[in-house]
Amino acid sequence: MTRLGYQIPSFTYPGVGPDRLFNEVARQAREAEAGGFDTVMVMDHFYQLPMIGPPEMNMLECYTVLAALARETSTVRLSSLVTGNTYRNPAVLAKIITTLDIVSGGRAQLGIGAGWFELEHSAFGIEFGTFTDRFEKLDEALQIIIPMLSGERPSLDGKWYSVHEAMNEPPPVGRIPVMIGGGGERKTLRFVARYADDSNLICPVSDISRKLAVLDEHCGTEKRDRASITVTRQQSVCIAPTHDEAVAELDAMLMGRGLTGSDLELGRANVVHGSPDEVAEQMATQIAMGLDGFTVNAVANCHIPGRVQLLGETLTPLIAG
Repeated sequence: MTRLGYQIPSFTYPGVGPDRLFNEVARQAREAEAGGFDTVMVMDHFYQLPMIGPPEMNMLECYTVLAALARETSTVRLSSLVTGNTYRNPAVLAKIITTLDIVSGGRAQLGIGAGWFELEHSAFGIEFGTFTDRFEKLDEALQIIIPMLSGERPSLDGKWYSVHEAMNEPPPVGRIPVMIGGGGERKTLRFVARYADDSNLICPVSDISRKLAVLDEHCGTEKRDRASITVTRQQSVCIAPTHDEAVAELDAMLMGRGLTGSDLELGRANVVHGSPDEVAEQMATQIAMGLDGFTVNAVANCHIPGRVQLLGETLTPLIAG
């Protein structure tokens, strides 16, 4: 299960073209492994997300990247954060995850969510549907995927998906953990209690305690041991050897997006940043609220060699403690 995950959310780096792009991605994965991260994660998107940059920024297909990273690493788990369920047939997704597990020697993890980025769906001709539609699809998909990953041959004649004794041979090397991402209290956290090993929260820090309480309630309803679920929270971090370096590197990214004045201040506030001691202090506060760990990205300065490893070395003691 993931307690300290490193997410790669951007594939646009200064001076790096397509010919050298994967080299930079692989370097980050190797640094994450050396720094103590237990999982390396890639977004499952086709366009860049609006909170990071314009849609035309570089975006690589996640499972191709993860399979390649399996040959660049040796210990970290490999996962999407998280798979958009709407993008793939669930039985095919089970085969993809299983193949990733085999090529990585048993290090695959399934991160999954209902899907939300409408622009990608409309541009690629993928049915988007309503919020309710997408969660109904996710519910049915998990009834197919989880049994297939467990050596069963599920059959389902659902509203959205239909399979008949769907085989998955060869089977995974071992048990593949399931992470559900998001913070929705009525549906997402209920699905976590019903299906998942891991919950990756997307929420403000101030909401952590309430989200954990809601998950407790859903676990009671589902007759699930809450302690069997590992809960992390997604956080953007900009770490550097000194405070001033971290601020300069964060501001370079934010101002590159055109942020100034109060918008720049808000952008800084949304990213934990500073020296190793400053970052550790801020992240320890979140652990004290009941989290088991984090998934973090270093979107502002991941292109600078050494920053990802420094981030792992800073956060690992918080998780170990």
